[in-house]
Amino acid sequence: MSSSNQTYHVPVLLKESVDGLNIRSNGTYVDVTFGGGGHSKEILKRLGPEGRLYAFDQDADAAQNKIDDPRFTLIEANFANLKNYLRLEGVKEIDGLLADLGISSHQINKPTRGFSTRFDEKLDMRMDKSAELSAYDIINKYDEYELRKLFWQYGDLKNAATLAKSIVKAREEAPIKTTGQLNEIVAKHFPKSKMNKFLAKLYQAIRIEVNGEIEALKNMLQQAAMIIKPGGRLSVISYHSLEDRLVKRFIRDGLFEGQPEKDFYGNISVPFKKTGKLIVPDDDEIAANPRARSAKLRIAERTQAPYKL
Repeated sequence: MSSSNQTYHVPVLLKESVDGLNIRSNGTYVDVTFGGGGHSKEILKRLGPEGRLYAFDQDADAAQNKIDDPRFTLIEANFANLKNYLRLEGVKEIDGLLADLGISSHQINKPTRGFSTRFDEKLDMRMDKSAELSAYDIINKYDEYELRKLFWQYGDLKNAATLAKSIVKAREEAPIKTTGQLNEIVAKHFPKSKMNKFLAKLYQAIRIEVNGEIEALKNMLQQAAMIIKPGGRLSVISYHSLEDRLVKRFIRDGLFEGQPEKDFYGNISVPFKKTGKLIVPDDDEIAANPRARSAKLRIAERTQAPYKL
C-alpha cells in the first residue's frame, strides 16, 4: 500500500477480516467501505484473473484512491443502495462482502469536514458532501427533545438532557456555527479529565444522524443476505455498541428487533450463521493504531435458507 493511502486510513483487522471472507480466486466480492483501499487491495491480492471486486464509498475524496486493476470497480454511492447499484453492473449475486464501518482517518484528520473535536471548523460531518443535512442543521434546528434522543441513543450520553438544554439555550443568542463553539457550550458538563472521551461520543451521535448510518447499515445487511450466495461470507467490523448489536442480532436472528418466527419444531430460519467467536485487535495493533481499540469483527456464512424481503 502506498504511503498516501496509509495516511488516508490505516485498515483495521486487515488480515482477520479478509481471511474471514474465505476468498475463492474466481469469486465476486464487495467492499462496501472502500476509503483508502486497504481492505480492497488485500482482497485483490487473493483473487485470480477471473475474480471481481466491487467497492462502495459515498465520500468523493475516496475516489483519489481508486485502484487501477481490471478486476476492480469503484461505485461512488452509499452502500444502503447496494443491491440496485450492483444490478446496474450486471451483478445479481456475490461470494462475500466486507464492511469496515465508522469513520476514516482521513475524514477525522481533514479539518474542513468537521468530524474532529480537535479543530475549530464549520459544523458539517457529511460523508457525502452533496447531502443536504449537516451537523449545523441538527445543532441549530432540532428541538430539545430530538437532540436529547439522538445524544442518548447514538452517543450513549447519560447527561443527554442537560446537553440538549444547554445547546438550545445557547443558540437562542446566536447560531452555533463551529465545532469550537459547540465544544465550549458543552464543556462545563464534562469532567476535564474525560473531555475527549465524552466529546467523541457527542460527535459520534451527531455524525450518525447526519449520515443516516443506522438505517444504511440495516439496509445493507438485509440486502447482503439477498445477494450473498449460500456458503458465501459476511465480514463486518464495527466500532460502537449500537452498530455491533445490530450486526450481532442480524446474524443470530435475521432481524433487528422482535422475535424470529419458529417452525413446528421450534427451529428458526436465518440467513447467516456465525463462523467463530468475536474478533478484536491485539495489543500490537492497538499500539500501532489507537483507533483500532474499539473495533469488533464478526464473520458469518450465508445459509441455505431462502431469504427475501
